[in-house]
Amino acid sequence: MDYADTCYEQSDGLFDITSGSLRKVWNYQDLEQKQALPDGSLIRNALKKVGWKMVERQSGRIYLPLTGMEIDFGGIVKEYAADCVAAIAEARGIGPGIVELGGDIRMFGNTIGESWRVGIRDPHREVLGSTIAFIKMQQGGIATSGDYERYSLIKGKKYSHILNPLTGWPVEGLSSVSVLADQCIVAGSAASIAVLKGKKGIEWLEALGLPFLCVDQKGHTSGTLEKF
Repeated sequence: MDYADTCYEQSDGLFDITSGSLRKVWNYQDLEQKQALPDGSLIRNALKKVGWKMVERQSGRIYLPLTGMEIDFGGIVKEYAADCVAAIAEARGIGPGIVELGGDIRMFGNTIGESWRVGIRDPHREVLGSTIAFIKMQQGGIATSGDYERYSLIKGKKYSHILNPLTGWPVEGLSSVSVLADQCIVAGSAASIAVLKGKKGIEWLEALGLPFLCVDQKGHTSGTLEKF
């Protein structure tokens, strides 16, 4: 919860874990089957239940003041779990090793030796195993956020499952963002925030100083992540 609060502040409210109510409105499978966008009134009603500042936390308790409010830990929960598993393994003398949870990766225990070879998926090609770049890693975490895994294709247009909690609409601008950091949770949240910021995400990542690779919706790549 504390880390989610930090992400909320550093993203100017774009990383908001109370955006769970929007998920029900933008059910990408149902929307694609119906080939119709959600009704505007449904989006407006869902937005009334979004707002991290409304959440009350004290003495290990959390209170959601509005009926229908939801907490959604997407963007940090798998990454946090990967870091925890790596920490437990290292504490027991296990390593070198790699933890992979749904594409979010944490490497540990490999201070000397060969690097891991990590492929970054091409978000614009659906062929299994298609990569847009490879990178080498020995330690730390890498995570990717984008619109290529879950989305709705409605009347020829792709609508991402990543939703802007300020507007209630899917984000646009970047198809894929991969970030490298010491901890997977930092990499994952940074990638998610960059996607939420759209075209301004690249500038935000540059200021953040973490190695990254971005792919825009036209397939153009940019970033500071050393690749081969």
